[in-house]
Amino acid sequence: MPTEKQYSGPSLQRVLGLWSAISIVIGTVIGSGVFLVPSTMIRYVGSVGNLFIVWVAAGLLSLFGALTYAELAAAFPEAGGEYVYLSQAYGPFWGYLYGWTQLWVAKSGSIATLAAGFYTYLTAFYPVLGTPVVVFPLHIGPGGSLLEIHYGQLAAIAVILILAGVNYIGVRSGGNTQVIVTAIKMLLIAGVIAVGLFSGKGDFSHFGARVASVGSVAGFFAAMVSALWAYDGWNNVSMVSSEIRNPQRNLPRSLILGTGAVIGTYLLINVSYFYVLTPAQVAASHRVAADAMSSIYGNWAAAAVTVAVLISIFAALNGSILSGARVPYAMARDGLFFRFAARVHPKFHTPGNSMILLCLWSCVVVLSGWFDDLYNFVIFGSWILYLMTAASVFVLRKKRPDVARPYRVIGYPLVPVLFVAVAALLLVSTAQTRPRESLMGLALMALGVPFYYYWDRKNS
Repeated sequence: MPTEKQYSGPSLQRVLGLWSAISIVIGTVIGSGVFLVPSTMIRYVGSVGNLFIVWVAAGLLSLFGALTYAELAAAFPEAGGEYVYLSQAYGPFWGYLYGWTQLWVAKSGSIATLAAGFYTYLTAFYPVLGTPVVVFPLHIGPGGSLLEIHYGQLAAIAVILILAGVNYIGVRSGGNTQVIVTAIKMLLIAGVIAVGLFSGKGDFSHFGARVASVGSVAGFFAAMVSALWAYDGWNNVSMVSSEIRNPQRNLPRSLILGTGAVIGTYLLINVSYFYVLTPAQVAASHRVAADAMSSIYGNWAAAAVTVAVLISIFAALNGSILSGARVPYAMARDGLFFRFAARVHPKFHTPGNSMILLCLWSCVVVLSGWFDDLYNFVIFGSWILYLMTAASVFVLRKKRPDVARPYRVIGYPLVPVLFVAVAALLLVSTAQTRPRESLMGLALMALGVPFYYYWDRKNS
C-alpha cells in the first residue's frame, strides 16, 4: 500500500500536541447526544439503575475500543485512521469501503446532523430560522415529502463553511479552535452538573423510581444503541494521526484519557439529571438538560443550557471536519479516489481539496434534509467496520509481526475480544429490531463496490 512519503510536493505536518488530540476525542464525542438520549434510554430500560448500567456498559465498550485502536494508531500513525488499519489487515477493498462510507454517508451525514442540531437549538433564540425560504414542488424531501429549504439550513451551511475555512488555513488553527471550544464546553457542562447537584432542589429518591419501558434484552440493546450514539466519535483522532507530534506516545494517551473523561462526564451529568427530575419527567422531556435547569432557576437557566449545547455542537462539528477530511485524502494518496483530493496546500499544509469536497457534500446533505435518515442507516454498517478494525489487531500481529508496536493493548487478548463480541451482539440485535435501516445501510455501502473496481482497474 502506498505511503505519503512516496509522493512529491507538500505534505502534512505534525503540529498537533497532546491537548489538541485529547480535545478532538472529547470535542467530537460530546455533541448533543448526552443532552437528548437519556429520555429515550429510560423509556427502553425503565429504571435509573438499569440506565446507569447501560451508560457504564457502553462507556466500557468505547474504552475497550479506544484501547484497541491505540495499538493500531501507534503502529500505523498515518492519515485516514480505520482506512489505513483495514487496508493493512484485509486489503485495500475493505479500506476503500470504509472511506466510501465515511465520505458519502457517515461523516458527511454526521456533519450535517450536527449542523442541523446547531440551528435547531439556535431557533430557541431566533425562531425565524424555522421558517421556509422556498418550497420546491418535488417530493424528494425526507420520507418523500416536499423539499423545503429553511433559513436554519442556510445558517447550518454557513457554520460548516466557516469551520471549513478555519481548518483550511492550517491544522494548527483548527486544533487550537478545538482546544479552546472544548475547554469552554467542559466548563459549561461542569456548571450544569454543579448547579443540579448542589441546588438542594432535587431528591435522591428519584433513583429508585421506575417508568413503563420496553424492558428485556431488546430494550437493553436498544438503549445501548442510543448510548453508543452519544459516545460515537472517540475514534476520530486516529484519522489525523499523521499530524500529531510524537504519535506513538500521544495517540494512545489521547484515546484513553479522552474516552475516560467522556465516561466520567456522562455519568456525572446523568446523576445531576435524575437528582433534579423524576424518571417520568426525563422520559417525557425532549431537552433533558434544559428542563432540569429550568425546573431549578427558570427560563434563563434553560437559555444558558441552550448556549452550552450550541458550544458543544460547535466543538463536535469542528472536530468532525478536522478529522473527516483526512479519509478521502488518504484514499486519493493511494490512487483510490480523485487525485486532486490528495493535494496538500503548499502554504497551509492541509488537505484543502479533500476538506472542500467533504464540506460541500455535507452542505448538500443539509439542504436535502435526509441527514437523520442517512446517519441512522449507516450505524449498522459502520459498526461492522468498527468490529473488523478491532479484530485487525489479531490479524496484524500475525500478518505484520515486524511492525514496531510502541503501545500494546492493555488486557490483550481479552479487551479486543470483548469489544468484538459485544459489537457482534449489538449488530445481531440491531438487525433484528431495525431490519430496514440495517439493509439500507448495507445497500449504501455496497454502492461503493463498483467504484472500487473502477479505481483499482485504473491503477493497474
